[in-house]
Amino acid sequence: MCGRYASTKTKLQLAETFHVSADYAADGVREDYNVAPTKTAPAILSTLAKDDPAAQMVRRLEMLRWGLIPPWAKDLKIGAKMVNARAETISDKPSYRRPFAARRCLIPLDGFYEWVEEDQGGPKPVKQPYFLRPKDGGILAAAGVWERWHDPDKPKDDPDAWLHSFVIIIITTDATDDVGRVHDRMPMIVLPEQWDEWLDPRLLDPNAARILMGPPEPGTLDIYAVSRAVNHARSNGPELIRPLD
Repeated sequence: MCGRYASTKTKLQLAETFHVSADYAADGVREDYNVAPTKTAPAILSTLAKDDPAAQMVRRLEMLRWGLIPPWAKDLKIGAKMVNARAETISDKPSYRRPFAARRCLIPLDGFYEWVEEDQGGPKPVKQPYFLRPKDGGILAAAGVWERWHDPDKPKDDPDAWLHSFVIIIITTDATDDVGRVHDRMPMIVLPEQWDEWLDPRLLDPNAARILMGPPEPGTLDIYAVSRAVNHARSNGPELIRPLD
């Protein structure tokens, strides 16, 4: 699974990269070298302008909670277990079927972490973290879906009663020289030329949406071992993504 990632771009950088107007870019964006489930992180989504007769799409930068919380959930706890959705079955699962049809989003990643059990001379194998990031230093636009959840203890007209959350779509893949030797699952990516289609809530055909995403192309990612400090969710800072000596 994709259980941790880095997202360190500023609000301005994300707005420029994903062509979001300043009027629709939320505050709260911050450097985070260790985004973990239940944390709040940037996401790009589109909504339809209600006052536009042509139903023009409005692209937004919002802060969402990682870990999808379905509308039927009684509390937030389920979100910690719903951080990844498999691309192969996302349109079949009840919790993901509806958001995949109409509430797709992009999750900006500087890179993501994966762990491999390695024999490092101790009494038992060590889970060694690796960082995978674009060789060109760019942003990975990971495919995701988002959902709205209403706190049943609060009235629906209370703005604080609504929570927006997301899940990252992953794929189980055969080993390759670039990524498979580290892990057999990786986030699905949406290329810039397909962002409009992916984010369009009017695209309701799951098969049409599915072909818009894919794993990173072989040869496009740098992969290297990093400090095991990333294993602790409270650890943060640029030292987490530095290659081990």
